[in-house]
Amino acid sequence: MPFDLARAPAAADGIAASWAAARGPGGAIVLFDRDGPRAAACGGRASLDHALAITPDTAFRWASITKHVLAALVLREGGIGLDDPLGRHLPELAPAPAAVPVGRALDMTSGIADAMEALWQLGVPWTATHTRDALFRFTAGIDALNHPPGTEISYTNTGYRWMQHAIEKRVGPVGAAWREAFFAPLGLHSVQFPEDFTDPVPSLATGYWRDAEGAWHSGRYGTHLSASGGLAGSARDLATWLAALLADRAAVQGLLPRLAQRRRLTDGRETGYGFGIAHAPFLGIPLYGHGGSLPGFKNHVLIAPEHDVGVVLLSNREDTDPLGVALEVIAAGLGATLPPPTIALPDGLFAAADGAPFWIELANGRASFLGAAEQLFDGGDGWAISRSPYMWMRLRHEGGAITGEINHVARRFVPVARDAAPDAAWAGRWRNDALGAEFEVAVAQGAATLTMGAGPLRNAMPLVPLGAGRALGRRSDGPWMQRPCFAFAGDTCRLVTNRCRVFTFRRA
Repeated sequence: MPFDLARAPAAADGIAASWAAARGPGGAIVLFDRDGPRAAACGGRASLDHALAITPDTAFRWASITKHVLAALVLREGGIGLDDPLGRHLPELAPAPAAVPVGRALDMTSGIADAMEALWQLGVPWTATHTRDALFRFTAGIDALNHPPGTEISYTNTGYRWMQHAIEKRVGPVGAAWREAFFAPLGLHSVQFPEDFTDPVPSLATGYWRDAEGAWHSGRYGTHLSASGGLAGSARDLATWLAALLADRAAVQGLLPRLAQRRRLTDGRETGYGFGIAHAPFLGIPLYGHGGSLPGFKNHVLIAPEHDVGVVLLSNREDTDPLGVALEVIAAGLGATLPPPTIALPDGLFAAADGAPFWIELANGRASFLGAAEQLFDGGDGWAISRSPYMWMRLRHEGGAITGEINHVARRFVPVARDAAPDAAWAGRWRNDALGAEFEVAVAQGAATLTMGAGPLRNAMPLVPLGAGRALGRRSDGPWMQRPCFAFAGDTCRLVTNRCRVFTFRRA
């Protein structure tokens, strides 16, 4: 089907108009082809404090869209083989992650625990400030993996954080290397690499999230940004960069096919992820790109290589559905219809049938697996599917259970019993001496509460029993929520979230 460069901008204009009408934060949408930006639609405010309008030249935090730019530098420079064990280039790593191949660290099948998720599990919120070196020492010392490398997708920023350390041993500071290799030759003058949320960036939009009462707040982030998600720049410059990849210009020659090449699991099955570039489903054509999220920023880019076009969506409001917006604009250009949200799955809380510390909650066609939420869509024949290649789900309701596949692993969940109750044996202090972390559990009158942290960061969360010694907690900080599963077994308790499944506590 041909791509209509008139229909697509009209769809983008409608989205931007809704942002403008709301008189809050909004975003910039830029359509491009191999020659560069072709059309732009902007709406909303870059700053609510100063009533500044968003333009194609407003800078946004690109967040994880940064990943493919780091991978491009690693591939361009050479010297770091995709089959090399990480420990060859980073001898500071503990034995388990040191043995992970570089390619696995970049294709989201490494099993390496995510740094932010790991810290949050220990009661250290992502708003707390961490230096780069302290964060590296912390992650490098974790001698465990979420799963064997190459067996499933488990999104993590840590592999890209580590690759920044590895490539800088060869090329020096990555920001300067990017500028020399890519940004200066392509005239990308707005692109900056702040490594801390407080570093100044010219013309940077403020990211916003809205509380339950409807009030807007600016997003905060303390964790070192790194080359896993630190780049910032305008939608126009991001579109120019992607157009250069699409056109195979000299500075980036040969990189796009290598970045977008689907990777394989150890059993030979293809995934939807390459190196910082992922493949999007639904429209029946090759379509790939990546999303990015930091507090108050929601972004996505998509490239349709057969049509030599693409779209950039950068937004400074937490409630944006970035992949949905990007798909809507591309679908309009194709004259295609996206599948409707699913009605095939019942609402409810379900836990792994085999007693493993895995769970899923369904509500109005939206699924939360280990705390990572995705909207599900009609996949035909009773199946519900997600549209995210790094949280891929294909599920159906069968015999009262939810069965199917999540991130290329077969899963079966059964309803959590209404009368599931906490076990009195959970009560007491639980500690991980190596990490200097602990929590307390109190069980009384059929309810369990877990308390963690110190001083003003000390907080209590109710535990929802899942059966088989498992309990589900909930904590939030600003716009983000974490829902850790606590798996009690005798004198041990394992903590599990989607991106970190490696910590075990023992009864103190």
